[in-house]
Amino acid sequence: MPDTTNQPTTATKLVAEALGTFLLVFGGVGTALFAATFPADGEGNPLGVGFVGVALAFGLTVLVGAYAWGPISGGHFNPAITLGLAASGRFAWKDSVGYIIAQLIGGALATTIIVLIGLFGPGDWLANAQDGGFASNGFGELSPGGFGLGAAIVAEILLTAVFVLIILGVTHTTRGTAALAPLAIGLTLTLIHLISIPIDNTSVNPARSIAAAIYGGVGPLSQVWVFIVFPIIGGVLAGFLHRALFEPRVAPPAQEEARVPDAR
Repeated sequence: MPDTTNQPTTATKLVAEALGTFLLVFGGVGTALFAATFPADGEGNPLGVGFVGVALAFGLTVLVGAYAWGPISGGHFNPAITLGLAASGRFAWKDSVGYIIAQLIGGALATTIIVLIGLFGPGDWLANAQDGGFASNGFGELSPGGFGLGAAIVAEILLTAVFVLIILGVTHTTRGTAALAPLAIGLTLTLIHLISIPIDNTSVNPARSIAAAIYGGVGPLSQVWVFIVFPIIGGVLAGFLHRALFEPRVAPPAQEEARVPDAR
């Protein structure tokens, strides 16, 4: 029988998921709010990190979170990944609800801490951050590049599916390289943000979208359903696709030929 004495408990896994999602949201959304346009004085932006910095922040938080807590919980930090892994057969559907709740709590706690920091910020920094949508996802008037609903739907389905497919590939027990998997996952998330920040500020993660929208005002809250529904669709589709294409089918055992009893 396998040794289960050192296996993490369910509670430990949920804490790891909450911590990883907290790090992802605090690092990514925090960089977008605090550092992307710093200093916002209208006279150039010599210190702000811009889109590239925000993309790297999201990628780096996933990378270090996966190394730190991936061995405990699997390092999902994202409801779309949890459901995609379940669709692929790598994760139990029955455990998905607990993981998703932990992820939502971790993300909401991260943006709440950002608000707490903003309360002690200069002048009307917090009010301006909330008026600007609090780094929420959006389409139409709330899209950084003015892209519409259709663009957001296509981007979220496609990019989440790509993300989940890569995760499933690099974490495969026989084909993947476990030590390098977090690096590949972090770089993939960076690339996804570089592509889609101008489209809809990049979700591919409902927990990240909800966490920002709860402080972003009426506009982001009215659009957040898009960034819940379509990343999940992309993740689940990717899970089923990976299972159909890349997981070997186990053939049923061959039946033994019927033998006539030897009458000799």
